[in-house]
Amino acid sequence: MAGVNLADARRVIAAAEKKAQEIGQPMNIAVADEGGNIVAHVRMDGAWIGSIDISMKKAFTARAFDITTKDLATHSQSGGQFFGIHVSNDCKIMIFAGGIPLKRDGKVVGAIGVSGGSGEQDHAVAEAGAAAF
Repeated sequence: MAGVNLADARRVIAAAEKKAQEIGQPMNIAVADEGGNIVAHVRMDGAWIGSIDISMKKAFTARAFDITTKDLATHSQSGGQFFGIHVSNDCKIMIFAGGIPLKRDGKVVGAIGVSGGSGEQDHAVAEAGAAAF
């Protein structure tokens, strides 16, 4: 089974970019491979520079724990089973929406991370990218 290659990453990013354009919100879009390493990243014109790092960390988080960052967020609040997880992995863990694992044949082989809008916008753009995988 092949992991995420550059052609995959470009296809995922193109679909995510299309959704971001449709909602009128420029985004940073990162795609990571099975090891959580960035395969490709795009910063759309006008997207926040502070979200470059966040998009990459959302992709890493989604792959590192094989969970959407939106779902991880619900478990990492005070009193939750994963409270404090955001400071693990040298503080590379993002606990808000926008990161989604990419699966092939039921196995997580990478992830997409999106940042630049509201949590709902980031998640919607990430979903569009993941659907193209």
